[in-house]
Amino acid sequence: MAQRHLKYSTGNEIALLHCGAEFFPALIAAIDGAQVEIYLETYIFFLDDTGTAVRDALQRAAGRGVAVCVITDWVGTGRSTSKLLQQQLEEAGAHHRDFNPWFRRGIARSHRKLCVVDRQIAFVGGLNINDDFYSDDSLRTRLPERRWDFAVSVAGPLVQDIHAEMQAQWQRLGSMKLRTRWRNFKAGRIKYGVPVHGSAMAALVVRDNLRNRRTIQRTYLQALGQAHHSVYLANPYFAPGRKLRSALEQAALRGVRVTLLLGVGQFRMQDAVANWFYPKLLRCGVKIVEYRKTQLHGKVAVVDGEWATVGSSNYDGLSLFVNQEANVVINDDAFARDLGRQIQNGIADGVEISTEEYSHTPWYRRARHMLAFFAYRIIIHMMTLGKDA
Repeated sequence: MAQRHLKYSTGNEIALLHCGAEFFPALIAAIDGAQVEIYLETYIFFLDDTGTAVRDALQRAAGRGVAVCVITDWVGTGRSTSKLLQQQLEEAGAHHRDFNPWFRRGIARSHRKLCVVDRQIAFVGGLNINDDFYSDDSLRTRLPERRWDFAVSVAGPLVQDIHAEMQAQWQRLGSMKLRTRWRNFKAGRIKYGVPVHGSAMAALVVRDNLRNRRTIQRTYLQALGQAHHSVYLANPYFAPGRKLRSALEQAALRGVRVTLLLGVGQFRMQDAVANWFYPKLLRCGVKIVEYRKTQLHGKVAVVDGEWATVGSSNYDGLSLFVNQEANVVINDDAFARDLGRQIQNGIADGVEISTEEYSHTPWYRRARHMLAFFAYRIIIHMMTLGKDA
């Protein structure tokens, strides 16, 4: 299911990493093996045990003479933590930049989770740099199990595209000292190969407020429009615009098995907004399953057992129309089967919402869902200047 507007590369080896137990050891091992340069970008970088382990690995790399460039979002990571992290990294010889401090570049945040090491291996996904046994909101409550989330490690030609995107982001956020520019220039002269590791065809999909305003939404719309027999979509913050809702409904009406695995229980307002969409989706034949076992944070989908995506983009107005996001799209049957099994395991652990059960929702809850939706709609409409369709 290749999509024409994406820049696909072939010959990639892509491994699915489930939760922090698989992601963080792989990330730290790659950082510890770095010889030339590391780019890392994340929305949240908490200095808990997990974040400290990643920070220490970055400091070790800088101590070996590796050029280390770290971007964290000023809101997601927090002002005080960002300042402390910058101080600690720079003391070790690494470099740090905040994304959009004090909202100087408008309201957009960088919600991306990316890393490239030596232009040889990359990571893309939904995991922040924090302990996934704790909620990632201000309450920091202990979760019953690890946060349900995913990332991928990438080796092969696609790494070059991810590296180019991260390097451009770094340059956009400020000027580099002459010595750093010279070191990066010398590193760029190294004859990096473009190794072929596997057979996966994949593309990086980013969303920004310049050239890629609707790229991620368009990617979802095309995948849903081309679906023949099955769609599995998992997301924690479900509040799609009209076009995406219609695409889900139309796929189900033409006989495609559409299953939504949705995270609930973190934000009451978000849950109420999502509930507003349930009645029509259920009437159209969409299966809705709520994941209540722990915090669901994964942003993943599989269509027809051959097209898959993993990344940072939620299915809501902030991700699709405001913030900077990054997903990877993979056309590979083996990878899609692997991710599909993980989503089906999540569905098995969830609670299905039946049309009959939902029809008995008390009127006051329905009223709360309606008010939450209209409040959300007004906020997103204002943030996007009415362009959130």
